[in-house]
Amino acid sequence: MLFRRARGALLRLARRRPIAVVVGVGVAGPAAWLELSGRYDAWWIDGLSLILAATGLALIWTGVFGSTPDWIDSKRE
Repeated sequence: MLFRRARGALLRLARRRPIAVVVGVGVAGPAAWLELSGRYDAWWIDGLSLILAATGLALIWTGVFGSTPDWIDSKRE
């Protein structure tokens, strides 16, 4: 149930393009700092920072370029 709600919130966030860019930068920035700083030796920090960076970059990409339509009508009349 928790994962469904989180997924729904993430999908609703991706539809709001300006907010998606801001949240994406807010997530990807600290994730990149965690990955590149090398201050933390915990094994799970690398994986967590990669997941957060990928999510942040995906939100930035969606916010800049928009989401693609589910289908394309070949016949426009």
